[in-house]
Amino acid sequence: MNRRRLLQSVLAASTAFALSNASPASAQSAPAPKEVRIGYQKNGLLLIAKQQGVLEQRFKPLGIAVKWVEFSFGPPLLEALNVGSIDYGTTGDAPPIFAQAAKANLVYVAAQEAAGSGAAILVPPNSPIQSLADLKGKRIGFAKASSAHNLTIAALEKAGIGYDEITPLYLPPADARAAFERGSLDAWTIWDPYFAIAEKQPGVRILALSRGIVAQNSYFLANGDFTRKHPQVVAAVNDELARIARWAEAHRDDVAAVQAAATGLDLDSWKRAIARSEFAIGPLTPSVIAEQQRVADRFHKLGLIPNPISVRDIVWAWTPNS
Repeated sequence: MNRRRLLQSVLAASTAFALSNASPASAQSAPAPKEVRIGYQKNGLLLIAKQQGVLEQRFKPLGIAVKWVEFSFGPPLLEALNVGSIDYGTTGDAPPIFAQAAKANLVYVAAQEAAGSGAAILVPPNSPIQSLADLKGKRIGFAKASSAHNLTIAALEKAGIGYDEITPLYLPPADARAAFERGSLDAWTIWDPYFAIAEKQPGVRILALSRGIVAQNSYFLANGDFTRKHPQVVAAVNDELARIARWAEAHRDDVAAVQAAATGLDLDSWKRAIARSEFAIGPLTPSVIAEQQRVADRFHKLGLIPNPISVRDIVWAWTPNS
């Protein structure tokens, strides 16, 4: 049985669920939209959903089209959510903090807890840096307002280094990779699959994994207006992704093959990244909310967001239907 058929067999029962059963709030929702627009990055559950056509299978009988919009990292995806050019997407931990601080029109709808093995601070070949304490005074590259930004700050805190004692270079992943390879960075904070690709290069060292420094959960978010109008659609997307997550946990080699085919990146790097990934998603629990609040407080303490925020204020309650 090929990957497509196997996943379809796991998910076949999903089409039997009417949208009206997907959320307790659905009775108050507006008529079903003609389209749901999904923002995705080239990794994770949403990429699998796109490759396998799972959401199309779920929504086609209901007359709802699915549109996919690709992003390279979280902050621009959340800006698209804010302005309503997409309805649903996923990011790491830091982007929603900055979005909420800017009063973006979005809500957390699900969480994907992580053990912290899929992101790291890397140093180039022959680097004299041996510990986090050695980062003082160094040039560290990472994407601004990303999960790598949060990991960098938490690592500096652990080492007793002030944020003003490094030179942060705000670079999207592709630009940071190029800067790292040409020696323009002393360290690079990055997530998979970029992490998996970089660590294969001769001499590149892992200075620290996020594990042991900070939990790095991922989040699924939706436009606030869309969620209020169509809670049953948001819940249905969540339910399908929860099914995909269960399949992915048991079929990691298949997941790696899907990711490699979609991205053009080598299969070995994807196998390395997928082996240390967690897939299960669920509602935001009190412990997950508390961890995300710590992220928010960390950025506020440094003045990177202007005012304190309460993460709980934009958490949407999802009751899984599967």
